[in-house]
Amino acid sequence: MSRPLISVIIPTHSSTTLDIAVKSICKQTYKNLEIIIVGDNPKEETERLAKECVARDSRIKYYRLPHDDPKRFNKRGRNINAGYSARNYGFEKVTGEWITFQDADDASLLNRIEVQYKLALQYNATHLCVDWQQFNPEYLEKALNVQKILKEHSDAIILPEGIITLAKNTKGIIIPILGPLNKYIPFEWKRLRIINKLFFKSLAPYPGTGNSPLFKRSVVEKVRFRALPNRIWPSFTGRGADRDFNFQVAETFKNSYVFKLPLYLWRQNSQNVEYVGYNKYLI
Repeated sequence: MSRPLISVIIPTHSSTTLDIAVKSICKQTYKNLEIIIVGDNPKEETERLAKECVARDSRIKYYRLPHDDPKRFNKRGRNINAGYSARNYGFEKVTGEWITFQDADDASLLNRIEVQYKLALQYNATHLCVDWQQFNPEYLEKALNVQKILKEHSDAIILPEGIITLAKNTKGIIIPILGPLNKYIPFEWKRLRIINKLFFKSLAPYPGTGNSPLFKRSVVEKVRFRALPNRIWPSFTGRGADRDFNFQVAETFKNSYVFKLPLYLWRQNSQNVEYVGYNKYLI
């Protein structure tokens, strides 16, 4: 039985590690992939790296976002775009039955996509996230012994009901009342000490790694990444595009799963405390 095509969208702006990220996808145990690199106002060196990747593997395509986001930086100079518009542009280019992402600054263990796909089939999931551990170059050629983890950790799965409850408990209590009017309220007002609890009932993150979900292509017919004024689940700093997207998908389709499997390698200064010692599961 042939496996469906899975599209991997990789937004990139100024990453010098793009080559590492792309190679970690090209070497995935799941081979039927199309890899869509989207240059998000890319630096010259970043675009050169992207084109080198295209020349190396026929599964890779490169597109440049046709516009720059004039509101990329907020008043504090913080980048609140974080690739959200590039991901939406990538949605227009994909042809796969399933979609996932890879950040250009990070990498994935060799079986990340295959594990997500198999679990999505097993649980009939529309949308499925795994988890992250600290990036380590020694892990780039490694896979994760998922069967052993699931056997030894009975709490490794978060079911749709739990995620829907979390979505409800993190949504600002005034959001259902405001409806579409929410986007007209400046984000800086939403952060004000007196009223922020109306818009940020809880700052709990989306469980798992929100930047690399696997989901059916049909999801994008109803859900896209939203600009900051439209986000219902932003971060308090003004980013949170991933958090908003995943909670939005979970609430819309009511069929999202999270597995506590650290298959994503995130460039952080310290290890994810949940997975200290999990290097014993690498194979």
